[in-house]
Amino acid sequence: MTEAVPSYLSPTGQEIVFLLLGAVAVGSALLVVTTRQLVHAALWLVVCFGALAGGYLVLTAEFVAWVQVLIYVGAVVVLMLFGIMLTRAPIGRSADLDSGNRVASAVVAVATAAVLVTVVIDGFRTAYTPLRPGAGAAKELGASVFATWVLPFEALSVLLLAALVGAIVLSRTDIPGGSPPRSRTEKDQTSGRPASNAPPDSIPDKPSPSTPDGTTSGPTGDNPPPDQTGGH
Repeated sequence: MTEAVPSYLSPTGQEIVFLLLGAVAVGSALLVVTTRQLVHAALWLVVCFGALAGGYLVLTAEFVAWVQVLIYVGAVVVLMLFGIMLTRAPIGRSADLDSGNRVASAVVAVATAAVLVTVVIDGFRTAYTPLRPGAGAAKELGASVFATWVLPFEALSVLLLAALVGAIVLSRTDIPGGSPPRSRTEKDQTSGRPASNAPPDSIPDKPSPSTPDGTTSGPTGDNPPPDQTGGH
């Protein structure tokens, strides 16, 4: 005798909480990509990640929920906020955050969501798994990762290591292939100042003060310097 599958028209309390958390996650994700304040986008991202962690708790995946909070909320978002503050990025409203492609991005997002929802509903229409406490604990997940999924786990670790090494190589200047260091002359030309190592003749002279009759005084003018010996 098979167990009766509950109907979607009579949701349980866990399903209602899961739907509410999903609505909060979707709403905060929309605010992340639509706000014009960079700090507000990072804070709304915290709300989105918190709603996802709550969804994991409802699905009895406590370990994944705490990893979501500790790594994404406690490390990634905090790192983004520190990067914004240390680089002195604009904190207020910025029109540069709007690229002008809202219509195209909205069409792509809606089409992608429609495809994902269609595939999930078509593939898991009759599937039902009762929520049993303890299924998402660290013991079960560790046994599954390091026994059944150990090869994909190791492949992912090698991929992340390769990305880290590539980022180090691209950022170093003393390794062949990295960005060459800028010379002092290039920095002076970029800032609009004369090169500090240029010869003295290439540096323009300062304009000499002029006398009331329109002539230029000083060593650079047409008139000779006055006699310093005291003669007339």
